[in-house]
Amino acid sequence: MPDTQRIPRIDSESLDELMATVSTFGSTGDGGVDRPALTDTHAQARDWFAAQMRSRGYEVRVDAIGNLFGVLELAGPDAPLIMVGSHLDSQPKGGRFDGAYGVMVALAGIEAVREAAHAQGITPGCNFAIADWMNEEGARFQPSLLGSSVFAGELTLDFALDRRDGDGLRVGDELQRTGYAGSASAPVPDAYLEIHIECGPILEREHKVIAPFVRYWGALKVRIEVTGEQAHTGPTAMAERKDAVLGAAYLISAIRELVDQAPDTLHTSVARLEISPNSPNIVPGQAVLFAELRAPEMTTLTWAEQALEAALPDCMKRAGVAGRIVSIDRRPAGRFDTRLVEMTETAADALALPRMQLDTIGGHDAIPVLRRCPAIVIAVPSKDGICHNPQEYTSPENLAAGGDVLVHMLWRLFRAGGDLDRAREDA
Repeated sequence: MPDTQRIPRIDSESLDELMATVSTFGSTGDGGVDRPALTDTHAQARDWFAAQMRSRGYEVRVDAIGNLFGVLELAGPDAPLIMVGSHLDSQPKGGRFDGAYGVMVALAGIEAVREAAHAQGITPGCNFAIADWMNEEGARFQPSLLGSSVFAGELTLDFALDRRDGDGLRVGDELQRTGYAGSASAPVPDAYLEIHIECGPILEREHKVIAPFVRYWGALKVRIEVTGEQAHTGPTAMAERKDAVLGAAYLISAIRELVDQAPDTLHTSVARLEISPNSPNIVPGQAVLFAELRAPEMTTLTWAEQALEAALPDCMKRAGVAGRIVSIDRRPAGRFDTRLVEMTETAADALALPRMQLDTIGGHDAIPVLRRCPAIVIAVPSKDGICHNPQEYTSPENLAAGGDVLVHMLWRLFRAGGDLDRAREDA
């Protein structure tokens, strides 16, 4: 094992420059970005990043679902491969750190390892790859984690290509339009690491800097259709109205009330509502709800799903409308690789960075990738816990701290020939 002093550190200036440039694509002028998947601004950011990787000697690949990869072959074609990444798409009027930080720090981190190995005359022990997953956010196309789920085999390519946005535009067509309908094979990693802002207040509140996510919560993403009867909002008698939005409102309230029966173990939301015909002078004839229920244990999610199904008929009856569950996307709860959790903690300790363990309630590409290889998500603080908002912020010092932890872990894996067990033992 090399001396700790010889383990490289992230080039924080380079990382800052990368973050500053990627934040210009889709900039909203108030600190945020508007870069939903397969929009022009998303494509511009990806084009720029692909050029950054090519200029450094990475082989750039795009697979059939539009995942963007950069492969750096240092140890030969048959050597183990360590992948690092996240995503460049954002929420509408979202923050500039969520996702993009994980991609920028991947490039800066791998470059730090390569440069140190060259300077120290160390024979490369593994290859590296950077991943920019397509449609992690699920803002424009549902479901989220679309590219990584196809990569993991959780979704079929045909299903993913046929997803449509609110204007009816298909993923497959938008991939063609933006130049990201690829045909290359995706690199197959032996381990996957993802660095992310926390998107919560706990690290900052507890005065910690690094947190490996140990568990990921399960989720139900439920699409519910409420059908009433379109009518004039003026002359139509109140007793005769069949208001689809009223039925939706009763159901939204019922979904929120589920939380009171499972405090601290269930999060619910209805954050998207599609109303037809969406005119202020028309009693709406249809409403489509997009509900989310998240919990750390599948037993809680099973109960919540049953409770939602039980509440639906009464909510619809109260409004005189009909409702049905159109689809449910079920994502199981689980745990990240314990060896990578230990390696994260070892790296934080070696760098004297205060650490703790956390669960992640939000989804990350590392979750489906776990089907293919060991994976981890590592969090750095979010100021005031803000995320998916232009005010989202993580200090350059904390961005660099996450980068140092990543470099420490990549260096251990590099010296161990990509062998995760050996890298953990050597630490």
